[in-house]
Amino acid sequence: MMSKTGIASCALVLCLMALVFNNSSCLAQTHYTGQISVGAKAGCDLSRMFFNPSVKQNLKPGFECGVMFRYVEERHFGLLAELNFIQRGWEENFEGAPFKYSRTIDYLQIPVLAHIYFGRRGKCFVNIGPQIGVRLDNVVKANFDVKQASKLPDFPKYHRTMQYDEPIKQRVDYGICAGLGGEFGINPRNSIILETRFYYGLCNLFASGRGNNFSGSNSMALEFTIGYWFRVK
Repeated sequence: MMSKTGIASCALVLCLMALVFNNSSCLAQTHYTGQISVGAKAGCDLSRMFFNPSVKQNLKPGFECGVMFRYVEERHFGLLAELNFIQRGWEENFEGAPFKYSRTIDYLQIPVLAHIYFGRRGKCFVNIGPQIGVRLDNVVKANFDVKQASKLPDFPKYHRTMQYDEPIKQRVDYGICAGLGGEFGINPRNSIILETRFYYGLCNLFASGRGNNFSGSNSMALEFTIGYWFRVK
């Protein structure tokens, strides 16, 4: 069940979307024609987990790609929906010790975002809203036996080990994302976009009740993408 923080965050986003929509409606010219665009994008992301208690980590690189649909009804405001494949997870930091551990989690994700933009041929835009993802795969890579890590004589003394073979409880991940970018027109129907987006998961990856290893295990990611839009209407 979604936490109180998740409910409050989603409510805040919905209120912001409604406020922007109302303001845009008042400013829009009556002759403005709605636009429909489809597109594709690809790029990379840097992810990590917010663990409680904490685990020493580096940012883990991953790949992402997807298709996009955008409907712009009012000047400066529209709605954006995507279907993306993305790799998230975490990579541990052993502070110079010769050990490696990473977990890659593949998701099929669907963000539905408010699209707020400014400018004409060259546009700056902000995307913000909720996102839901379904886990496709979970791959662990390590250069040691994760079940015997604490018994290794040169293993870092205070490095946590319970997350190595902890099963993932949630198949569905949900959260909030916000992006900032630019769109550059090639001609009236074609354009290229560059975007940086931040995602924060509101769902714990691992079981988080009493007696479990972690009380928090939320995912975070910073995404960098390049995309192409084709206006069909």
